[in-house]
Amino acid sequence: MAVQKIITTPILIFLMTLFFNAPSSSCSNNFGVRSAYWPAGGDFSPSLINTNYFTHIFYAFIQPEPVSFNLIITKSDQKWAHNFTNELRHHFPPVKTLLSIGGGGSNSTLFSEIASTKQNRQIFINSTIHVARKYGFDGVDLDWEFPQNQNDMFNLGLLYEEWYNALVAEAKVRRKPRLLLTSAVYYNSTIRLIGNGPRSYPAQAINKYLDWASPMTFDYHGSWANNTGFNAALYDPKSEINTHFGIGSWIKAGVRAKKLVMGLALYGRTWELKDPNLNGVGAEAVGPAVDTDGSMNYVEILKFNKENGANVVYDKIAVSFYSYAGSTWIGYDDGLSIRTKVGFAKSLGLKGYFFWALGKDKDWSISKQASNVWGH
Repeated sequence: MAVQKIITTPILIFLMTLFFNAPSSSCSNNFGVRSAYWPAGGDFSPSLINTNYFTHIFYAFIQPEPVSFNLIITKSDQKWAHNFTNELRHHFPPVKTLLSIGGGGSNSTLFSEIASTKQNRQIFINSTIHVARKYGFDGVDLDWEFPQNQNDMFNLGLLYEEWYNALVAEAKVRRKPRLLLTSAVYYNSTIRLIGNGPRSYPAQAINKYLDWASPMTFDYHGSWANNTGFNAALYDPKSEINTHFGIGSWIKAGVRAKKLVMGLALYGRTWELKDPNLNGVGAEAVGPAVDTDGSMNYVEILKFNKENGANVVYDKIAVSFYSYAGSTWIGYDDGLSIRTKVGFAKSLGLKGYFFWALGKDKDWSISKQASNVWGH
C-alpha cells in the first residue's frame, strides 16, 4: 500500500503550532465535549458503545408530526429509545444522552412552519420536553437542515430563546437538572451555497440560549458533483468550502468558541473515475462508486484499501486522505487527519467535537485517537 507525502505548507505549520501550544484548560473534563450520533434502528446496538471515548451520545433521529407539531414516537422508537437510555445509564464511564430531532432526511419546510409562530413553537417545545423526560434523556438537540431564508433564521432564534426558557422553568418545577439544549448547524455561519440566497444564523441567540452549536464540518464534496474532492477538508486554498474557513466564520459572526462543537466524519465519499489514469483531487468522475449516495464507512474503506491494494495519499494541505484502485476513488479521514483536526479544534478553544456516526469506526480506532488528543 503506497503512501504519498505532500510538501508541508505554511497553513500546516500554523496549525501544528496551534496544536502544540494549545492551552491545557481547553481539554478540561468539565468543559470538553467528546460526542457522537447514534443512528437508531441500525445494526449497531447501544450496548456496544464504548463510553471511554465519549461524554455525550445523541439519539438520531425523532421527527415532528406535520399537523400537530408533536414528536412522533412509533413503537419502534419506543423500543430503541428505552434500550438506548437504559443501556447507557449503566455504562462506565457514564455519558449524557441527548434526543436529536430532525436530521438530513427531515422536512425543512415543516421546521419552518413550527418556528413561524409562538403557538407552534410552544407545542413543539412542550412535546420535546415531555418525550425527553419520559425516555430518560439528558437533553434535546435540533438538526434542522436547513433554514431556507433570513426569516427562518430569525424565527430559529426565537425558538432557541423560548425553548431554553421552557427548559429552565420545567427544571425548576420538577426540581431536576435542566435538560441540555444543542443544535446541529451548517458548517458556515451563513448559508450561501444551497437554498434561497444568503442567510445567517442567529449568533447572539446561540451564545445566550444554547449549551452549544455543532457545525457539520463535512459533506463538502460528493458524487453530486462529477469531480473528486475531500469530504471534510480542514483547509482549501482555492475555496471557502473547508473547516478552517467555516469555524472561522462562526467565530467572526460573534459565536464564542466555547459554544462550538466541531463535526468529524467516520465515513468517506466515493467516485467512479472517468479515466482511472487521472486519479488526483479534482479528477473527472461519472458518479458514485458505491451505493446511491456514494458514502462509505471508515471500516469499509480500510477493507477496500487492503483487498484492492489501493494507493493511499495523505494531503497535508487539506489534512485529509484519499485512496484509489482501478476506477474507484475515495476521500476520507484516517487517524492522522482526525488527530490534527481535533488538535485544531482544541487550539481554538472550542467546546469539543462530535462524530457522525457510531458504528462506522474500526474497533474504536478513530474514536480513541480523537479522545486522546482532546484529553480527559
